[in-house]
Amino acid sequence: MDFFTILTFLGGIAFFLFGMDTMGKYLEKLSGGKLETVLAKLTSKRITAVTLGALVTAVLQSSTTTSVMVVGLVNSGIMKLSQAVGVLMGANIGTTITAWILSLAGMGNEAPFILQLFKPASLAGILGIVGILMRMLAKKEKRKDIGTILLGFSLLMFGMTTMAGAVAPLAELPEVQEILVRFKNPILGVLAGLVLTVLVQSSATSIGILQAFCVTGAVTYSVAIPIIMGQNIGTCFKALISAVGASKNAKRASFVHLYFNLIGTVLFLAVFYAANAVFGFAFVEDAAGADKIAMIHSLFNIGTTVVLFPFASLIEKLATLTVKDVKKSDENEKKEFKLLDVRFLDTPTFAIEQCKAVTLNMANIAKAALFTAVEIISSYDKNKAERVVQLEEDADVYEDELGSYLVKVANKRLSKKDSNAVAKILHCISDFERISDHALNIKEAAEEMNRKDIHFSGEALKELEVLVRAVENIVSETVEAFATENTEIARKVEPLEQVIDDLTQQIKGRHIDRLVKGKCTIELGFVLTDLITNYERISDHCSNIAIAVIQMNKDVEGAHEYLDRIRTGGDREYSKEYMADEETYALPVVSEE
Repeated sequence: MDFFTILTFLGGIAFFLFGMDTMGKYLEKLSGGKLETVLAKLTSKRITAVTLGALVTAVLQSSTTTSVMVVGLVNSGIMKLSQAVGVLMGANIGTTITAWILSLAGMGNEAPFILQLFKPASLAGILGIVGILMRMLAKKEKRKDIGTILLGFSLLMFGMTTMAGAVAPLAELPEVQEILVRFKNPILGVLAGLVLTVLVQSSATSIGILQAFCVTGAVTYSVAIPIIMGQNIGTCFKALISAVGASKNAKRASFVHLYFNLIGTVLFLAVFYAANAVFGFAFVEDAAGADKIAMIHSLFNIGTTVVLFPFASLIEKLATLTVKDVKKSDENEKKEFKLLDVRFLDTPTFAIEQCKAVTLNMANIAKAALFTAVEIISSYDKNKAERVVQLEEDADVYEDELGSYLVKVANKRLSKKDSNAVAKILHCISDFERISDHALNIKEAAEEMNRKDIHFSGEALKELEVLVRAVENIVSETVEAFATENTEIARKVEPLEQVIDDLTQQIKGRHIDRLVKGKCTIELGFVLTDLITNYERISDHCSNIAIAVIQMNKDVEGAHEYLDRIRTGGDREYSKEYMADEETYALPVVSEE
């Protein structure tokens, strides 16, 4: 075995790892965050959780990815620990699909032509050709992504073939036989499989390497079985690392995965070696082919799931005892931001959905700040004033947390749609934060009136009530439009914004008339002007958010065309809404006295 053989073998591993990574990432991208959503919503029953865990892992071709995904979902509170147990059990079953695909490498040339097309060497070529053609010729991004997935699968197969070709000459070396014989010792075999999986960060890859060594004929069942057991334990390593710094339940989820594989390994090895001691299995020293490796891998994972499924609650309890409850003061603060989990950054579309959910919380905080501030204009309440201050500070924190997280999302490889969504959410959080700032300004105006013991006239109060109703309505419609991504509701915002602009001008004019007649003071005039200016600015921010909602659901050009039609008077629906709002929020008739 010379330098170039080692280089070829390591190159095969590199192709295999890159292919696996590329395929997994683009499959997640193509799913549009739906896999996480499905896992979170449809795993209330444990048997369903096992099934979905197996299916998701089979799609992603990685139990490690699924386990890290589950840790993130539990950490953010989207998934309960009891749901995670079933998903993690299913992940072990789903990961066996890769081994069966790779086992086709051992197929002989005497196999039928159709079956030989599925050999890794053949599949690598077929999928590579189709994949590169789709990447080069497809115009739609989805089809390009599918092409990339096929190229990743092709590289995976090519890497497997390269590894097998590199180790084939080792069949003649007695030194290799001697090394592999050492792994007949169950402890050494388990440790070897564990270390290999931790190093390559993928149980599928380590299984592939073991299957590649099968061409030497030196991998017997007595060698393969403990190594496969160790590989299943090694696949828990990344989930354990990802749980560092996470919530207690996220840590427990990672330990559930570890205990499941540890207990399964101990049971499997104990039963196997005890039965071998009694019955003396003749096949133990036979060479294990790639297909037999896949079979052992499947028997272990499916068998362990079947045996331990009734004891899932006990495994959950064991994990709970390992990671004990902590005092509330020790809990990670800002629970509302756990949806912004860094583990979701590997699936940007899902991360963006979590950002929308957190932004909606921020929107409701800004809305509550405004509505509370408005209440203390006519009837000052110190507790409510303090609540406005707290809500405004909360909105500031939301803006910082969301802004930082969205920047991280933006640094990922995003589709045009996702990139546009990130930009619009960034604009929206800025507008929601400004609404809370204006609520704080309104609170300060109320405090000034209370401190100086000054009050608006009856006419001014009635006019402000109309304006406030319009502003509260536009804010409510804006929050609803953002929450539901409903463009029809969003389109109602712009005409109401124009009505509010008109109202502020009318109220300013009426105030001047009252000032001339001596019905109002200059001091109150300053307060009134400050109030209606804040109300007008709030409606402007609502308009910005509504346009962003339209842009998130349609292309940018569509939103611009909508604004152009409004400015030129060509949008009949806008005109109809404007007239209706103008009638609804008409100011009371001015007294002639």
